[in-house]
Amino acid sequence: MKRIYTLLFFLTIISQLILAQKNDINGIPVSPERSRDYDAINYRVELSFDLNKKYMEGSNTITFTPLCHGLSTLKLDAQFLTVTDVLSNGTPLSYKQTDDNVFINLQRNYSYNDTVVITVHYYLDKEINGLRFIDAEGDRPEQVSSNCFPNKARQWIPCYDFPNDKVSQEFIITTDSKYKVLSNGKLISINENNNGTSTWYWQQEKPHSTYLISLSIADYLVVKDSLGDLPVNYWVYKSMADDVERVFGKTPYMIDLYNHIYRYEFPWDKYDQVISGYMGGGAEATSATLLGEGIVTDEYTEQDYYREYVIAHEIAHQWWGDLITCRSWEHTWLNESFGTYSDHLYTRYDKGRDEGDYDLLLKKNTYLDEAHNRFMRPIVYMDYEHPGDNFNRHTYQKGACMLHLLRHILGDDTFFRVISTFLHRHEFQAVTTYDFIKCLKDISGKNMDWYFDQFFFRPGHPVFNVSKSWDATKKELNITIIQEQDKWDGVPIYKIPVSIGVYLENDKKIVKEFWLKEKKEEIVLQLTSKPLMVRFDEGNFLLKEWTYKKDIDELLFQANNDDMTGRLWAVEQLDEYQTDKRTLECWQEIAENDSFWAVRAAAVSQVGKFYGTSNISLLKRAASEKSSKVRTAAVRALGDLKNPSLKDYYKQIFNQEDSYAVKSEALIAIGKCGNTRDISFLESAGRQKSYRDVVYNASQEGITIIKEKNK
Repeated sequence: MKRIYTLLFFLTIISQLILAQKNDINGIPVSPERSRDYDAINYRVELSFDLNKKYMEGSNTITFTPLCHGLSTLKLDAQFLTVTDVLSNGTPLSYKQTDDNVFINLQRNYSYNDTVVITVHYYLDKEINGLRFIDAEGDRPEQVSSNCFPNKARQWIPCYDFPNDKVSQEFIITTDSKYKVLSNGKLISINENNNGTSTWYWQQEKPHSTYLISLSIADYLVVKDSLGDLPVNYWVYKSMADDVERVFGKTPYMIDLYNHIYRYEFPWDKYDQVISGYMGGGAEATSATLLGEGIVTDEYTEQDYYREYVIAHEIAHQWWGDLITCRSWEHTWLNESFGTYSDHLYTRYDKGRDEGDYDLLLKKNTYLDEAHNRFMRPIVYMDYEHPGDNFNRHTYQKGACMLHLLRHILGDDTFFRVISTFLHRHEFQAVTTYDFIKCLKDISGKNMDWYFDQFFFRPGHPVFNVSKSWDATKKELNITIIQEQDKWDGVPIYKIPVSIGVYLENDKKIVKEFWLKEKKEEIVLQLTSKPLMVRFDEGNFLLKEWTYKKDIDELLFQANNDDMTGRLWAVEQLDEYQTDKRTLECWQEIAENDSFWAVRAAAVSQVGKFYGTSNISLLKRAASEKSSKVRTAAVRALGDLKNPSLKDYYKQIFNQEDSYAVKSEALIAIGKCGNTRDISFLESAGRQKSYRDVVYNASQEGITIIKEKNK
């Protein structure tokens, strides 16, 4: 019977997955895992580069084993490159090259007992996305930079290019001796040749998928670091020398944290991070992460734009994505949800609870924005034309939130034992969602099929309508919870735990967990007195939308006494009572005294929105407080007043501030209250260098506002 139940479960999941896929409006056909008839074992890639000519030539010696009897033709993925010769033990083999593949006629029929070695010679003289020749510009050196994600290794290496196969590799790269060369694995040797070139030999002994192949060539500055015996290096432009420690210095600390969290020591020979001239954010590659130039910022940027999480996220991929890899792209969440949840774990550990909770709240809201404005689909999603279609806020942020809830349900000990066992059990393998579900069952003893059915194989999220009443005679608290998300096709009524926090006088708090299973649930609690606050989702574990009307007394209490997430919510909900003087007093107090910047910033915004004209002094005080994010909110609120008498004040802020975000708001504020005589100031201000040109963009926005007013 056990086998029958297992089969029925998988058939149910598959049918639900197919049903759920129909909710996507694009009508894109299903893209299943790719089939193959051989197992690639090793690629020995020998290449010579001429950066001036943007030219590359060389060979790939492929060791493989058939997965069937009678394999007579080897099919390789190959785009843009030109094959010139194919050899087997020195014997030429005939082949046919198409736009996407090379078909090689083998010497004889081979079976799964055989190990076959062939060498493909080829050259590349075209500009491609998988391996870019980048010209020198400003501080950027001339360079070659790869990005094989998700299927671009084939553009410069003839290979099997799908993540369900893993190979070891050797890279023997010859180029001008003035350059340094980085690739995956361990550096075996550097040989100086007689013609002004050098040959770098990198060996990746442990298998990985082809999209994780990395190659970078430039006149880099290499800054060496370590975590014990693990080499940790930063390959940066020479102009970045003074910023390296500030930007990358926590890398060993992050690796060490993940070693302990995952209970699996860093799996590779070293960890390098290398700057790429075209990369926007980051791209993991085994032992050699690529990072965009924007990751290296000056000392003023991090206060406004948190970039550490990018480094933490890409480090996490060395386990989640590189050690274990999604077998096919519908299982992308195994890479990205874990990577995203891991950067949350880092933020919580390093920055504290409030920053961690705020980070999780941002992740929830980021997903909800996509769900409402782009699409709502399952996390495990097979309907895609291009693998990149599955790298979105569902597989990143929603998946991270679902891991957080799973952790809550299982408990910390069980959750972290599950993920550690999963890594150990499937190390250096390509995996699926079903592998993770089975591991979870094996370790926890819990059947969590329902959880993955709801949150991974179906689209959507809970939408709650919460209300309550107090019966003074019976001393009963009545809570009504209605799930309203079934208005969307394919979204279920959830089986889900929710914690209710009841706050009573004398700092007494009662927290009880209830499992919701029906569209409408009624909860009755017997209490000694009327509660000061009733908190829905105590602990903030749910990814949800909800309406929950409260009176002003409860919101005032919550704004001052709840956790950060609850205080922030109450500050925003109080706008329903914005005409009550107690609301203004509450916002004023919180704007200056709450312990967390985001709550202060929210209160500043509310004061500015509803009472800005009579609270200019408070807003000015907020504009000079320690948090640049609160200062930004304060200057924005002042700017919205469009008060010409504050124009010189904004110019003073611009000249004295070290925050690019605050400077930017000051320029926009000048635009709102200024006139054409202020355009020259804005033009001059816009020439100041800043992170992602935010100051320049703000100056242009200010100028546009002035010109629109004077049409």
